Amino acid sequence: MQIAQPFVFEDGDEPMAGAELASVPVSVLSDRPRIRAELVDQLLEAGLLLRQADPLDRLLSDEAFVLGDIVVIDIPAPGAEFLAALARLDARAAQSGTQLVVSTKVEAIDAVFGAMDCCDVQFLIDPSPAEYALAIGAALARLPGRSVHELAREDQLALVRLTEQVHSLARKLGAMPVEVEAPDQLRSPSFAYMAFPSADSPRAGEGKRAERKLPSASLLREMIRQRQLRASFFEGELFADPAWDMLLDLTAARAEGNEVCVSSLCIASGVPATTALRWIGQMTEAGLFERLPDPADRRRAIIRLSQSAQDAMCSYFARVGPSVVAV
Repeated sequence: MQIAQPFVFEDGDEPMAGAELASVPVSVLSDRPRIRAELVDQLLEAGLLLRQADPLDRLLSDEAFVLGDIVVIDIPAPGAEFLAALARLDARAAQSGTQLVVSTKVEAIDAVFGAMDCCDVQFLIDPSPAEYALAIGAALARLPGRSVHELAREDQLALVRLTEQVHSLARKLGAMPVEVEAPDQLRSPSFAYMAFPSADSPRAGEGKRAERKLPSASLLREMIRQRQLRASFFEGELFADPAWDMLLDLTAARAEGNEVCVSSLCIASGVPATTALRWIGQMTEAGLFERLPDPADRRRAIIRLSQSAQDAMCSYFARVGPSVVAV
């Protein structure tokens, strides 16, 4: 176990902010020495207090395990025993307010995601140091008494979109020339933009539910196929819209009578798995998705459209019309 020394500030640093960071204990659990060492360096460099940095067996120990305010777990291939330990840790964190950051492999995400459903866990897939830093920063903001205000659901979705835009810009910064935006340049509508419904069109939340019908699965799959086809001619990230791609995939699955697991939905999103998991979490919290145990395997989870989201999709396609395939 390693304990951080008190953080020393240089001239010009903000004492209050540093004092708050230095009082936040963080636990790191990983069986991979390199990952564990990199996380320790990253946390200490940020001025956080390292409570412990131990192998994953610490989760299975009968000894009293004092959690940090933030617990970062690297668990690429968990067995049944570790999944049970994660479930216990998840329940404990939900009671204590501890923030959990869990990284794993894409092959294990269904099992890990299904085992932890009590608190708002941040799931990462083969994360980079920048993704770890982003998750730890978000965990700091979520600690009780440390956030400025409680974000509305719409604000949370907007924040996720902004975060992904920043990541995309950072990756392209060196490859694209900087252009000055003309004052009269047209801009896309804001994130909160919503078209006004016409007087004769069906609206979400109105009418009998029995009258609302999902579009055919073939129409939905054709839309998805056309959206994916663009990546053959343009850079894929140019059209990244994970929220809509996941809504389409879940709507098609509902029309087909199929269930969608987390890993499948991540693939359908068209963005990196860690990005997709952030969107799944936010859209679940916003009431668009429902997270349910897989009846075939209780350790796994499936994602479905909520009833309100299904109603909205029905109303959208009724407004668009069956003869229009809008990509």
